Amino acid sequence: MTFDPGQLGQSKADLAETLRTLRKRANRTQVWLARRCNMSQTKLSNIETGRIAPSLIDVELMLRALDAPMELVAEAMALARLANTEWQGKRASWRRGLEKRQAELAGLEAEAKTLRYFLPAMVTGLLATPEYIKASLEHSPVDISKTVARKLDRQAVLYDTTKCFTFLLTEQAVRWTVVPRAAMAIQIDRLVSLSHLPNVRIGVIPFGAAVSRGPMNTFTVYDQRLATVETFTGRIVFQDARDIAEHLAVFDLYERYALFGEEARNVLGEWAASYRA
Repeated sequence: MTFDPGQLGQSKADLAETLRTLRKRANRTQVWLARRCNMSQTKLSNIETGRIAPSLIDVELMLRALDAPMELVAEAMALARLANTEWQGKRASWRRGLEKRQAELAGLEAEAKTLRYFLPAMVTGLLATPEYIKASLEHSPVDISKTVARKLDRQAVLYDTTKCFTFLLTEQAVRWTVVPRAAMAIQIDRLVSLSHLPNVRIGVIPFGAAVSRGPMNTFTVYDQRLATVETFTGRIVFQDARDIAEHLAVFDLYERYALFGEEARNVLGEWAASYRA
């Protein structure tokens, strides 16, 4: 099934109808199916009415219990994957106010204990200087003053030692010249400084590292429960365990090619010096 953001809102209702129809065709009650799938009848009822989106495992158990035909299994599994995916368009974010998005991100960061950021294009706001943050938002057709302030406020989470942060940045992400050269040197100095925090790992992947898989998207993984992927026009939020596992596998691959600790700081120092030259 091809990805169409417009499908995401409808997929939960379509999946609910498909599962409900399959159960009725099999002449089974909710009580029977709930017991076979080791779930409560309340949960099953909420799935069949579209109040909640079942996980792919839930759907697999239901289809197996109902002995669904293969063509309907494929359709239901495709719908389940979409139902566990959310599209957040940038235009909608602009209408709501970008600072509200910052509040949502702060909530995700507050709940998570292990946070992984893959940054192939630019430095993320958690690691950015005020000048860099402001410059990175200049394309937004709305007032950004509150958003800049919220981004800076969010940086306090880096000092929460109950959390573990890993940031992987390509050389392009570090050296993409968002601000004037002197300010870029200061931005890189900030990366060096933050890399000394005991709960923050900053890895860099220099040009020349022979990595077989291309860095297609900026993405973040919160624990093992949610992944977000950035695009030019919005972001995709994945909640299905298989999508999250795939992003974790990609992250682990890139992590093996990254420099950390003193090696990373030495390279960052050279890049900062090149902007000061």
